[in-house]
Order: sequence, then structure tokens, then C-alpha cells
Amino acid sequence: MARIYDGKLILEDGSEYFGYRFGAADERICEVVFNTSMVGYQEIISDPSYTDQAVVMTYPLIGNYGVNNEDYETRHPSVSALLVGECNDEPSNFRSTRSLSDWMKSCGIAGLEGLDTRRLTGSIRDRGSRLGLLTSADTPTEEGVRRIGAYRVPHDAVARVSTKKVRFSPAVGKTVCRVAAIDCGMKENIVRSLNRRGCDVTVFPFDTPAEEIERMNPDGLFLSNGPGDPQDVTPVIGLVRQLRGKLPIFGICLGHQMIALAYGAETYKLKFGHRGGNHPVKNLLNGRVEITSQNHSYAVRESSVAGTGLEVTHVNLLDGSVEGLRCERDCVFSVQYYPESAPGPEDSGYLFDLFTENMKRFGGNRNA
Repeated sequence: MARIYDGKLILEDGSEYFGYRFGAADERICEVVFNTSMVGYQEIISDPSYTDQAVVMTYPLIGNYGVNNEDYETRHPSVSALLVGECNDEPSNFRSTRSLSDWMKSCGIAGLEGLDTRRLTGSIRDRGSRLGLLTSADTPTEEGVRRIGAYRVPHDAVARVSTKKVRFSPAVGKTVCRVAAIDCGMKENIVRSLNRRGCDVTVFPFDTPAEEIERMNPDGLFLSNGPGDPQDVTPVIGLVRQLRGKLPIFGICLGHQMIALAYGAETYKLKFGHRGGNHPVKNLLNGRVEITSQNHSYAVRESSVAGTGLEVTHVNLLDGSVEGLRCERDCVFSVQYYPESAPGPEDSGYLFDLFTENMKRFGGNRNA
């Protein structure tokens, strides 16, 4: 007996993509984006930067190796939905503990398989990321478009995913430096990357005042990745303005954008964002090209950097957008991409080493 479509995605322009539901079955409205990674779906789905988004996986078959207990970037995923060509619900891998569909259902993440992901990705690439309604196959198109039009995009994504209390993660081996990390939706592999380099990491909520950070007297300040528009995260922008020049600062992704805003540069929303594990970035300081993992909708406007005290250190070779900044005077630097990978290449792990060296030069280990 032929399988009948029971779900569909309606975009705000009225286009429809039919498929079969898996995971959680409830309706939701969210921004639809695509990711070109071939592997790493567990890390992608559990990345808090995907809050309120539906992710289209361009690789056609997802779920082959199931879900394991080690590869989470957060234990409480906030992605809205996963859209795939085919979901394998019978995984085969020695680390697998459950199927992708079962895990998504337990986390309240909706799924749709069997849809034309090639056509959908082409539409996003050509016309930009848009809102969509994931719903049942019999929902009238006009009703779906009306509901999308009435939807108001939330601006509190960081507040929802940031830790609500301070937590501590100790260094692996001898403590070299103490890091205060501002959690805007931080991936766990960032913490692990710092721990492996001898950093004790104290993770703070995004709205922690500068006075509390200074009472800790850390060797460095780290600003994490996270979802949404960086201009919405005013507490962290203010924190950078108060603490720059007082200690080394390193920002990734959203943290990079907030550093730019704190110095007076501008950010803007990309047409369809950068999401995948194969983005070439050129380091302008040494001429080397790094293959990077990325997930962001916003970028720093290059023309706005002049006169801020920042300089551009990295650029994206696909579209020329800004991928890195630094202020040598204040010992501040940042990158737009994910040097911790998870998933993706590990070409850029040296940036964590640079942060550690900056802390040592600035007087690191004074608290060890």
C-alpha cells in the first residue's frame, strides 16, 4: 500500500513541500534554513544557535548512526524542526543508544521526511530564508499563509537558552587559566576545548553584570555562540564595553557579532546564512585558508569596521563577508565560525591556544 503524505511545510510565499511526519507531531512556525554538512546531525540539532529554526539537511539520508550519549551540544535542544530527504529509523553504530526519530520525539522536535530538499534548498538560496509553517497535509494553503503572516518573531532567544545559574567545569589536568564564559547558547564542545587546554571554565548567564565577573577576577572572558539578532543582546554588548582592555576577550559567532557592536561596528542579516562544515575562510594575518564549521544568520558589515579600533583578520572566500576581528590594544579577538567544530573540520582549533596564550601574557594563572 502506497504511503500517504501526512505533513507539509508551507512557506510565507505560499509554496508547499509535502512529506511524512516523524519526531514530534505538533505544528510550529519557524525560520527555515539549510545545512550542507554530510554528518553530525546530532551536534547540529542540539546546537542552541538553531533555536526557533527548522533545519533542512541537504545530505539525502539522515539518521544512519542514530543518537549517542556523547555528542550532545546541549541536553535540551531548542531547534524547532528537522527537514530531510529520508530518515533512517533503524540505525547501525556501536555508540548508538536510540533512533533519531525517537530522540526528536522525546525532545519535542518536529520532523518531516520525504520532501524535496533539493527544491527547498534552491528556493532558500535564491529567495532567502523565510518563515514556514510545519503542519498537517490537509491544512489549507491560504490558512497557513495567514497564520505565518500573523506570527511575530520572538526576540528573547538568548534569554531562553542561556544558563539560569552559574556552573563550573574544571580543567583537564593542571589549571593554566581561569575563564569566565558568558552563555548565550553555548555549545558544550567549546567548554571541552577550553578544559583540554588547562582552563577552568565558569559559565555565567548572559545578563551577568560586569561587577560579578570582576569579583571572580578571571584571566579571560569568553563570549559564546547563540541564536537570534545580536542587537537584541544588549547586556553582553554593554559587558564588552565595560571590560574591554581589562582582560583578554575571545568571542565566537554571536560573541563575535556582539564584540563588533560594542566597538561601534554594524551587523546585518545574510540572505540565507552560512551553515555547514565546508566553508573556506582566509586568515589575513598569515595567508592560510581554513575549512570551517559555520552556523549563523548575521554578519559584521565590513564597511562599518573602519574607525572602531578593530581590524578584519579573516574573510569568507565564498562571499567575502567578515569572519574575524581583533583589537590588539585591548587584547580582544573574535571569529564568526566554529573553531571547536562539532561537527566539522578542526583546522581552527589554534584559536583556543591563542586565547590561552593571550591570558598568560596578560598575567594568566595569577589565580591558579
